[in-house]
Amino acid sequence: MPRYFFEITYNGTYYAGWQSQANATGVQAVVENALSKLLRKEIKITGSGRTDTGVHCAQQFFHTDIEKSFRQEDLIHRLNSFLPKDIAIRSIRKVKPDVSARYHAVERSYQYHITLVKDPLLIGLALHYFKPVNIQTMNRAAALLCGEHDFECFSKVKTDVNHFLCNIKKASWKQDGNKLVFTITANRFLRGMVRAIVGTLLDVGTGKISVNDFQNIIKSKSRKKAGANVDPHGLYLVQVKYPKSIFM
Repeated sequence: MPRYFFEITYNGTYYAGWQSQANATGVQAVVENALSKLLRKEIKITGSGRTDTGVHCAQQFFHTDIEKSFRQEDLIHRLNSFLPKDIAIRSIRKVKPDVSARYHAVERSYQYHITLVKDPLLIGLALHYFKPVNIQTMNRAAALLCGEHDFECFSKVKTDVNHFLCNIKKASWKQDGNKLVFTITANRFLRGMVRAIVGTLLDVGTGKISVNDFQNIIKSKSRKKAGANVDPHGLYLVQVKYPKSIFM
């Protein structure tokens, strides 16, 4: 049966992340329901990864097998008309039958958005952080993340992974007026990892801990020594990359 990759974007404010949880709806369930109604058969989808409750997504992918032939533009248009306003399909591409949206991803990028002033237009879209921060110091600490390291100190304690190794290719802050954006790219991320990293880097930026302390936290592998998780509403999954060879 032909397999397809769907590119999706969503505002995560009213969802329990990608996967549904008890008493809360995930994006995955909403999309499966819309596709099932549209194609008149039960459709199950597999996403490129999970996002936490309230996290936004500029680009994510999921795969599913569809027997019926269709025009991609028509299916995108019809599916978007079935989906709520805060979820949209951007593209559909045919892939090889054994390809997984989750396991064949080679790189993922996240951004965390902060506003340094109270801004009603950014409610639910960026964290309002009222303490002054030193972005140069935060970037010195962020540079220590690059490379392959054990990041257990930034992982949720109860998690089902086999190891805590991640290869971070990029981690840096940029400031534009009263807005701060942290961008991080890696081959994989642990649960809660980006929010814990941002919280700890903000501790560096305010002088609560030093750059050397930050390095020692990584070496310690202890979640208790790292900073608090920042709120989810400032976090965005912005890009997922795959090898070109998977596409038909």
